Amino acid sequence: MFTPATLKTLAAGALALALSFTPAAAADKLTVLLDWYVNPDHAPLVIAKEKGFFKAHDLDVELVPPADPSAPPRLVAAGQADIAVSYQPNLYLSVKEGLPLARIGTLVSTPLTALVALKDGPIKSIADLKGKTVGYSVAGLEDALLGTMLADAGLKPSDVTMVNVNFALSPALVAGKVDAVIGAYRNFELTQIRLAGKEPVAFFPEEHGVPVFDELIYVAHKDKLGDPRLKRFLAAVEDATIYILNHPDDAWAVFVKANPKLDDELNRTAWNDTLRRFAHAPAALDSARYARFGTFMKQHGLIDTVEPVATYAPVLP
Repeated sequence: MFTPATLKTLAAGALALALSFTPAAAADKLTVLLDWYVNPDHAPLVIAKEKGFFKAHDLDVELVPPADPSAPPRLVAAGQADIAVSYQPNLYLSVKEGLPLARIGTLVSTPLTALVALKDGPIKSIADLKGKTVGYSVAGLEDALLGTMLADAGLKPSDVTMVNVNFALSPALVAGKVDAVIGAYRNFELTQIRLAGKEPVAFFPEEHGVPVFDELIYVAHKDKLGDPRLKRFLAAVEDATIYILNHPDDAWAVFVKANPKLDDELNRTAWNDTLRRFAHAPAALDSARYARFGTFMKQHGLIDTVEPVATYAPVLP
């Protein structure tokens, strides 16, 4: 006959055995569409996945490079993905189009784009662009950036000839097809030019009249901002960013193990050039900064109305 103490022990053991066979709760799935193929700009996302930061926040995150770089925000707006990596300037254009999108966080908190010429060429200052050719990839924002930079040097847009070089900015500049290019990324194209045997000279928009903006941001559907997964996503990305800053070499090893084709000089240099530009607090928002850039977009005819920041960059509930 079992004593009460024995029965208590047996019951505890049975409960422990039952719990051992209880499956762990599945992590919540989340789909994140990238803005481009995987590269060092996406380091916090890759590290959060590979080092288990997403898992620690009960998330199972799928990172998806786009077939069409312009598609991710539209796919999120259509409910076909949860989050897209996009650009702050493009957010205003999405709002103008009526897409139900909102910024929920920041990935890269400084501009990356630049106006670039060759050091051994005729362009020593922006004023030297008068009568010269400037290559570009996408009309619109790049026209506004260049126009503002030219005005800062006392020039007008009509003082230069714009040439569409598609996305071959570095090759067009190195080959002498243009005198300068607008839209080159300072953490990639500058190194590409050096690897091609030339020395670049860069002029930064934020130093020549353009308001500072976030290069890369996270956007989600406006109707889903109360989804608790979004805050957990940003918390995991913040954990990963701090890990990268504290352990850059170890993080690089993790990054290239997951993406071995990126283990080359271009991407290693881009890694080092990008680290300091990641948002240390991805969820933080500078509303005044977003308002200033909205005004800039309207001044250049890119949007018709400057919407209140809270309509497209709210604080998550």
